[in-house]
Amino acid sequence: MSYSVGQVAAFAGVTVRTLHHYDEIGLLSPGGRSHAGHRRYDDADLDRLQQILFYRELGFPLDEVAVLLDDPGADPVEHLRRQHDLLSERIEQLQRMATAVEHAMEAKKMGIKLTPEEKFEVFGDFDPDEHAEEVEQRWGDTEGYKESQRRSASYTKEDWQRIQDETNGLNARVAALMGTGAAADSPEAMDLAEEHRQQIVRFYYDCTYEIHTCIAEMYVTDERFAAYYDAIRPGMGTYLRDAIRANAARSA
Repeated sequence: MSYSVGQVAAFAGVTVRTLHHYDEIGLLSPGGRSHAGHRRYDDADLDRLQQILFYRELGFPLDEVAVLLDDPGADPVEHLRRQHDLLSERIEQLQRMATAVEHAMEAKKMGIKLTPEEKFEVFGDFDPDEHAEEVEQRWGDTEGYKESQRRSASYTKEDWQRIQDETNGLNARVAALMGTGAAADSPEAMDLAEEHRQQIVRFYYDCTYEIHTCIAEMYVTDERFAAYYDAIRPGMGTYLRDAIRANAARSA
């Protein structure tokens, strides 16, 4: 069984010109010729071409490939063993590169990457991506921001839903405590404030008491936060801010 140069080029995914060049430099000379003088390749030629392409893929120059293939002391099994070792090394190198790229991708990701439908399911009318640029401008240089981005980059829709459910549950308990008339510096209110801080620690970054009190100020001074908490219970932003302050003082 023999094959034309065009057939071999199609099998191997190389050009006819490449096969002509291999013949010209003596790297792969076809085992036969047709009556018209055209190149004809047999199975042994195809085996040699496979070896050539393996070594080329591994980065060997053609002259070194010729030396390896023409080594009288190397049998086909030895070639395969050598190529297996080289490929294993290449795979390890590529895996390390892939890991580095993944880390770079993770560092570039914004925290919340859901489809519009998923975001609506989890957050309702609130779109976190609308605030992403502002958040990065205000806190992008902080370790807390970087840690939050690293963690949240891997969160799934289910993760965000779980976080949202916990947040809503805590807000409901804060509102219910307000309804009992408990003071913001009562032990019960401070415990909820501590739970609020621990949620940030678990889901985003290491939120110290100092950081927590700074965040709490926005619940009153930032009209968006104030409106968010007022929609749950009027005055809740101020109540939670005061409870967080009291909890920080208790920790000291």
